[in-house]
Parts: sequence; C-alpha cells; structure tokens
Amino acid sequence: MAHSSLSTVLLLCLAMAASAQLSPTFYQTSCPNALSTIKAAVTAAVNKENRMGASLLRLHFHDCFVQGCDASVLLSSMEQNAFPNVMSLRGFEVIDSIKAKLETMCKQTVSCADILTVAARDSVVAVRPPT
Repeated sequence: MAHSSLSTVLLLCLAMAASAQLSPTFYQTSCPNALSTIKAAVTAAVNKENRMGASLLRLHFHDCFVQGCDASVLLSSMEQNAFPNVMSLRGFEVIDSIKAKLETMCKQTVSCADILTVAARDSVVAVRPPT
C-alpha cells in the first residue's frame, strides 16, 4: 500500500515538473514588448561598452550558482559584497534601467530573475569580436 502511494506521489511530481517548462512566449500576452525592450537595452549597453556583455553574463551566473536563478544577487548585499564578488560584479545599472522601462510598460509583470536571464542571453548575442 505504501509503495503504491509513493509511486502515485512521484508520478504527480513528475507530471507537475513536466508542465512547468520554460517558454519563450511566456510574456507574449502579459507584456508583449518585454523581450524586445530587454534586447534593445542590452544591445545599447554592450555597444557603449563591449565588456558589459560579459558582465551581464557573470551577473546571471552569480545569481543562479548558489540557490537557483531567483534574482537574489540584485537584492542581497551579502551576495554583492561576498569576497569573490566585491568590485567585480557589474551591470546592476543596466538591469535597473531595464526593470524601470518594463515597469512603465507592464507594471509588476516581468520578474527580475527573468530580466537577468534574458539579459544574459541577449548579452552573449550582442557581443561581437573586435574587428
């Protein structure tokens, strides 16, 4: 009996995990210009300073590395001031600017964790090798 109950719980957990997949169209109806707004801001920041692309990627890595991608690196001065991060994490102003733009477009819709993730993705694309 206990084995059957355990199997049922495991099956339900797997089914819930399968339905919680990421979607590139998640904000299509709630904030249709979210992805293009993030991309434009990241591209402008990287064009202004090419090194910003790597900085945004690193910011995302430091957010996700410890306890998952939760944007805690934006909130926690403990993470920002940890010895490996002191004077090395950059790009907060780019993320703050993006969040401000998105808040005027779609108040309380796009999560900071999603902004960090999309900005990291777009920063990799925006960086071009020197010519």
